[in-house]
Amino acid sequence: MPNYGKFSDNPQTEWLVDLAGPDREMKLLREFWYEDPDGRRWTAPQGARIDGASIPRPLWTVVGSPYTDDYRCASIVHDVACRDPAIPRQAADRMFYFTCLAGGCSKPQARLLYLGVRLGDWATGTRKLTLPSRTQRLFRSPTARKTPAERELLDRFTTVARQLKTLDDAADFDTLEALVGAELR
Repeated sequence: MPNYGKFSDNPQTEWLVDLAGPDREMKLLREFWYEDPDGRRWTAPQGARIDGASIPRPLWTVVGSPYTDDYRCASIVHDVACRDPAIPRQAADRMFYFTCLAGGCSKPQARLLYLGVRLGDWATGTRKLTLPSRTQRLFRSPTARKTPAERELLDRFTTVARQLKTLDDAADFDTLEALVGAELR
């Protein structure tokens, strides 16, 4: 059986209420960690605030929304790692891929989730895409067309996801990273 690393235990969290925004944040009530296959420990300290949303909202319908499925634990340590200026984003995203597998995601699902977080970094960092705010999304017509930024994000995701389907199950992480990296330049 492959070694994808391990989690410390079941995370203990508390939902936080935000009267000015979406109630999506949680606070860790005790330390939670993931140890990757190389033995590096990724720690989310007690008191850390998490929102599980490194994947851009327009992709939630195709990849998954925060706090659902077998990547919930992965999102905790990934959120904390992404906020740490000492950790390169690409390293945090690599860790996210392996935490998804350790949490029970299949390889195809973990690859799509990895693509989602890499695309999130690409969209906000490289492309500086401005996606609609929560309020704008709430008050637009359900039949309204996607904004150009949302279409660009979804089109890019679809293009790269098709490429991911060409990988066989034995493909290693370096192959995955090279494919996604080449498509997001």
